[in-house]
Amino acid sequence: MLRRLSVLAPLAAALAAVLAAPAALAQEKVLNLYSARHYQTDEALYANFTKATGIRINRIEGKEDELLERIRNEGAASPADILLTVDASRLQVADQLGLFQPVKSALLEARVPANLRTPTWYSFSTRARVIVYNKVAVKREQVQSYEDLAGPALKNQVCVRSGAHPYNLSLGGALIAHHGEAKTEAWARGLVANFARSPKGGDTDQIKAVAAGECGVTISNTYYLVRMLRSTKPEDQAAMRAVGIVWPNQASWGTHVNVSGAGVLRHAPNRDAAVKFLEYLASDEAQAYFANGNNEWPVVASARVANRELDALGSFKADALPIGDIARHTAAAQKVFDRAGWK
Repeated sequence: MLRRLSVLAPLAAALAAVLAAPAALAQEKVLNLYSARHYQTDEALYANFTKATGIRINRIEGKEDELLERIRNEGAASPADILLTVDASRLQVADQLGLFQPVKSALLEARVPANLRTPTWYSFSTRARVIVYNKVAVKREQVQSYEDLAGPALKNQVCVRSGAHPYNLSLGGALIAHHGEAKTEAWARGLVANFARSPKGGDTDQIKAVAAGECGVTISNTYYLVRMLRSTKPEDQAAMRAVGIVWPNQASWGTHVNVSGAGVLRHAPNRDAAVKFLEYLASDEAQAYFANGNNEWPVVASARVANRELDALGSFKADALPIGDIARHTAAAQKVFDRAGWK
């Protein structure tokens, strides 16, 4: 009898383990993150969130349009909890599609400035869109504002990426918010008239073209400039010596600032974990990764920045427009740019 019990005991234990497995799996804390940010330094963000909370992150990365289409197709069955992406115009598209749900968090409201959040998504880092000019071909005083770029003095001097790119659409949204559609279209027509070449390439390509003298001036997001300042490549160092950087519109409404941001998705199965993740992104620790790892400014005032090249850009007056107002005008900006011929 004793021998029979000794045989049955392991079987009973194994059966109990099998029966307990689904319950254990059900209790596992997870977060399903759809991310359009593709920066290696973000790995530390995710690892530290899991370490701090015990919530495991399942991450799917892709291009913005692909992720939006995937979420739409998945519908109510979507496993996605969070969409993390760059640029207000892209966050606005997701919002207009009804993909986000409202999130109320005292912590987020205390740490993220009011002009950098909306009822459905929050900004967690910022980057400014600045003017970059060739020190030989263009005088600094010629390019003190975005409006200057459309003036006749810069005929055949402007290089720029596509007007359909979200970075430029968000700038257009800010201009519409400040000046209205008619004046923004006149500006865009003047800009197109000053093109040194048809729009092509990214911001880094424009900076290098200005440095090489292919054109005299461009606009770029600051983190591309900081990336080149931190580069050890001799050609990047030479390019940065050849160009100057201007904070536009310091005498008026300030330099346009764009964002990286995230929101909780409408059908998030792990909503509590999703809100915790947003709150984590507003922590000093996470904010430091945005600044030190990807050359972006934190949105939280108390976060420390240990990025010498980012600091070297200096201080500036940022446009204080609510990011939601900029985002709402980006669709109109696309129509304005299309009419102006900025393809």
